[in-house]
Amino acid sequence: MPKTSVSKSLGSVISSALGCMALLLVAANPLAAAGCPTATSAIDTDRPGVTNSATTVPRGSFQAENGSDWMAAHGSNFLTGSETRLRVGVAQCSEFLIDVPSYTGALNGSQPSGFSDVVVSFKRELPMPTGIHLSATAGLGFPSGSSKISGRGYQPYIQAPWSYRIGRGWSASGTFTLSWFPSESERNPTFGPAISLGRNLGKSANMAIEYGGMYSHQQPMHVLDTLGQWRFTNTQQLDFQAGFGLNRNTVDHFFGIGYSFRLDNLF
Repeated sequence: MPKTSVSKSLGSVISSALGCMALLLVAANPLAAAGCPTATSAIDTDRPGVTNSATTVPRGSFQAENGSDWMAAHGSNFLTGSETRLRVGVAQCSEFLIDVPSYTGALNGSQPSGFSDVVVSFKRELPMPTGIHLSATAGLGFPSGSSKISGRGYQPYIQAPWSYRIGRGWSASGTFTLSWFPSESERNPTFGPAISLGRNLGKSANMAIEYGGMYSHQQPMHVLDTLGQWRFTNTQQLDFQAGFGLNRNTVDHFFGIGYSFRLDNLF
């Protein structure tokens, strides 16, 4: 592709991502703030599964989510860590996110090693009927890591996490993600659905079973996993996940653990 075409495509991608972020800032009804988290709310993380939280970090709060995974795929064993997501509540019902590069190291086999990309995103909760939480996220991955780990070029995406309390401690949640790869047109667009069914275990813990998929013009990927979260304080959490792939194009099995914390009333 000529350099001029690449520059135009890149400019269009970045402009679209920034436009989505700006739209999220002004689109939500101020009445939505009544149902958004505050400093008294318990920590709610995107970890450890594929399904992200439908709520944002409280205004003035900083949240760090960290974890490591062990995976086995096609005869290779490899570790990934630390998977770190930094979240800042920049306004009521709005947050700024950065995914810090994590390192994947092969223990054996042909699995490549290297760092993932930096991903910068903006998330906004949207007004919905009582009992339903819905948010919208727009982000952009920067080509800062290994192309063998994260692919080539800039990677914009949009995402819609949702959740609904069914009752008696049960809840359903999901995430719909649409990604673009301007430097790898054969992957455009890539659709990533995820859905989870969870159960509260008292006031400070919960478990869930989750399906995650990835669909593009290439062979789809499917995973099924179980996950658990234990909030031993209102702002600290330990988590785990364990699962396996449902087709040959996915990992054979995996296990992960993590720790997250939140600092409130910073501004």
